[in-house]
Amino acid sequence: MPLGREVPQLLKKRLFYTGRKFNFEVNRLRLPNKAEGEWECIRHPGGALAIPVTPEGKLVLVRQYRFAVSGRLLEFPAGTVEIDENPLETVEREIQEEIGYKAHEWQKIGEFFLAPGYSDEIIYTFLAKGLEKLEQPPIQDADEDIEVVFFTSSELEQAIMDGELVDSKSISSFFLARHLL
Repeated sequence: MPLGREVPQLLKKRLFYTGRKFNFEVNRLRLPNKAEGEWECIRHPGGALAIPVTPEGKLVLVRQYRFAVSGRLLEFPAGTVEIDENPLETVEREIQEEIGYKAHEWQKIGEFFLAPGYSDEIIYTFLAKGLEKLEQPPIQDADEDIEVVFFTSSELEQAIMDGELVDSKSISSFFLARHLL
């Protein structure tokens, strides 16, 4: 087998933290070239993101406070895939909770790793159309501070190019779906 196709050998795995959204572990590995080292990894169940599009063609996003960056980011509705839940169920729940809509048409756009240098989190992206405003949306999670905002595709692209604080999963998903918008 040519060098580069062999997988590292796991020598030791240490779980340092178990949380409600992710676990943190440190693994000692022996690489195919026989070098040894330690690699930290955040183990995450994955996330799902919806790109909701109104009948008028507006994109529905949220401006959400994010503690880790001490500010508000512009994002598409998204959430963590819960145990025994598939990613489509996750985004169906999230758009109801975060933006107060239900979608009648769903199309999977793609999936990608969010930060493979230190995490196994994968994001599943869906286009959500046929939106219906809910009369009584579910109550938002108590730990979320969310404002619903609407953009055209060109307005969102300009916001991204202007350096507005848009998170990477939303930028990546927007560009994956742009040809469908």
